[in-house]
Amino acid sequence: MSSVCFYFQVHQPWRLRKFSYFDTSASLDYFDDAKNGEILRKVASKCYLPANRLMLELIEKHKGAFRIAYSISGTALDQFERYSPETLESFKRLAETGCVEFLGETYYHSLAAVYDEAEFRAQVRLHSDAIFRHFGKIPVVFRNTELIYNDAIGRMVSKLGYKAMVAEGADDILDWRSPNFVYSVPGADMSLLLKNYRLSDDIAFRFSNRGWEEFPLTADKFSKWVHAISGGGDTLNLFMDYETFGEHQWEETGVFEFMRHLPDEVLKHPHWDFKTPSEVVSTYPRVADMPFERLTSWADVDRDLTAWRGNAMQNKALDAIYALGAQVRALADPEITRTWRMLQTSDHFYYMCTKWFADGDVHAYFSPYESPYDAFVTYKNVMKDFRLAIERAAKSRIVPVLYVDSAPATGLAFSA
Repeated sequence: MSSVCFYFQVHQPWRLRKFSYFDTSASLDYFDDAKNGEILRKVASKCYLPANRLMLELIEKHKGAFRIAYSISGTALDQFERYSPETLESFKRLAETGCVEFLGETYYHSLAAVYDEAEFRAQVRLHSDAIFRHFGKIPVVFRNTELIYNDAIGRMVSKLGYKAMVAEGADDILDWRSPNFVYSVPGADMSLLLKNYRLSDDIAFRFSNRGWEEFPLTADKFSKWVHAISGGGDTLNLFMDYETFGEHQWEETGVFEFMRHLPDEVLKHPHWDFKTPSEVVSTYPRVADMPFERLTSWADVDRDLTAWRGNAMQNKALDAIYALGAQVRALADPEITRTWRMLQTSDHFYYMCTKWFADGDVHAYFSPYESPYDAFVTYKNVMKDFRLAIERAAKSRIVPVLYVDSAPATGLAFSA
């Protein structure tokens, strides 16, 4: 028996408003409420609501044989509550089926796993609490921001009690091995599920590409590729952004119809079924350790961290925000802490990326700025004002301000 394991990432950032060098905000009002609401409602209309209706339809049609998983960032949950409560309710209806798993991640979709272990742990706890509050589920499988992973992160997550983690099946990591098995994290009692990026990207990126030699992609054709794995793997891990449905691949491309027919085609083979990530790791044995000696992600051709820290602007911004950790924790001010965490969201640094060619096109598509430099300048201006706010708060509470020039050392053996 072999299984298809579908996992969808759901995330929306708090985008910054225009903020010049001379602007000030006594209330820490740095975020563009109008734009965030506009974008969330648009994506909900095009993706979240119709896709959730389809997933519920498929679960009911197949009487539980169709099973899926989501990782919903805390910032997305917050925006659902504020801008689109019906979207949150539609995810709750999916949760009630018992056929949907919710994965853990950092609440603010941050890079804290790389920069600040204490903050990472705090955000993971916040996210787990939010998933339980909204859906009555406690996550047991973990998905780090943008699938950022290496052995040190795996061991750190294992200590938090998770039984499995998902990561990118990068070619240089796999070498001769297949992503279609369950592996283990070296030095930890935790399973590792690796994304089959080729088949995942056939849906997420190539589906509407008329220049692709396999266009058009049909459910029948894709299921044949799935069935061809029989005997050569236990699990086909199809990990992708949920916005694939309706936002990245518009409804007119036929992506909803493709998904509507895919379970029928997959289940035609008697030795294939659908499982959630936790079901996969409970069903299939770990075949071997899978060492990740470098930091990997699911972004861009390089599948590394250069999408977020590949240039001087990004690294300066990242150093600046994580250098504030000790000061923010000493203040213990809820609003300052929340703002600090909202400013950690990975998208802020993604918008500063200066890559070219296909990767650059993807970055530009998601950015609300005219250029990466505009993104950096806006972030820098906000950070200037935010530091002043921290100084004022520290003086009013007689808390010493700790001036730090670079991000704090975490003590973790992370490699570039």
